[in-house]
Amino acid sequence: MKKTFALLLAAIMMLALLTGCGGDKPADNAGDSQPAQSDAATPPADAATPEAPAAGGNIGVCIYKFDDAFMTTYRNALQEILEGKGYKVTVVDGNNDQAKQNEQINTFITQGVDALIINPVMTSAADTIIATVKAAGIPTVLINREPTPEQMAAYDKLVYVGCDAAQSGTFQGELILDTPNKGDINGDGKVSYIMIQGDPENIDAQLRTEYSVKALQDAGVEVEQLNLTRGDWDREKGQTICANDLAQFGDKIEVVFCNNDDMAIGALQAIQSAGRKVNEDIYLVGVDALDAALNEVSNGNMTGTVLNDANGQAAGAVAEMEKLLGGATYAANEQSVYVDYVKVTPDNVKDFMK
Repeated sequence: MKKTFALLLAAIMMLALLTGCGGDKPADNAGDSQPAQSDAATPPADAATPEAPAAGGNIGVCIYKFDDAFMTTYRNALQEILEGKGYKVTVVDGNNDQAKQNEQINTFITQGVDALIINPVMTSAADTIIATVKAAGIPTVLINREPTPEQMAAYDKLVYVGCDAAQSGTFQGELILDTPNKGDINGDGKVSYIMIQGDPENIDAQLRTEYSVKALQDAGVEVEQLNLTRGDWDREKGQTICANDLAQFGDKIEVVFCNNDDMAIGALQAIQSAGRKVNEDIYLVGVDALDAALNEVSNGNMTGTVLNDANGQAAGAVAEMEKLLGGATYAANEQSVYVDYVKVTPDNVKDFMK
């Protein structure tokens, strides 16, 4: 009897043990090599997209000076795009002082920013800027003022986003060629012009100055430069320069080339004060397609301007910055990304007005 009871008790214990092991099975599954399912499965590490940096990075933006009309549009677009993507953005004003901007760059590096977007005060400072960001290993996008390819090649986490300034100069010349007399208002067989230049150290100013006139010459038009004066992109200087030239050369001036719209608006004020009429006895062209210039083109007070697409360049700068943050590097001579200029005339100006 006792033996039978013992056998029965052993059988009951064995059954309980088997039942317990079966109950532990789901817990064992939780710790095996199969991941738990979720609404957003995590991709393998090697499938991550390099162009997708983590949101919320710190970005430093250096602008050569805040009171430049074009760069105001540009920096506002940059800030809006970056903040819209979740980045923490600090934008600083270089006050057209390269030494000050150098300090700002060093401060950003000390603060540990994830990337820099820099509009250099002076292109001649490119070597110093590039050496500084390279030593810190900071991905950097240069905008608006382009270093040479040789300078850019010193750092593979560096890219330039901007426009081909030669194209903008060519388009200015073509605006004059598209007039009924190809700029030769007085019919003496040549186009006599004045050139109001930006900063002559700036590559944009150099190329716009050269290629605006070259477009006329390439079309077989004889040209005569009456004067070329540095206006530093400034409206008041544009007005003063044009007023002085009109006083000196009078009706000999047939075309006023300005490296940007702000100087062209200033020149227009001088032209009107002198009793001249744009598109009748003088032509006037600029670059940037600022709102004020678009209004003057629409009203017949400027012959035309050239769209310098600030919004397109800002979007391009952010896109290239994100590639760099994602680990992209650039080979030499492949570090410049260009956005096309567009000619703006009385025929299409409405397309660009807000």
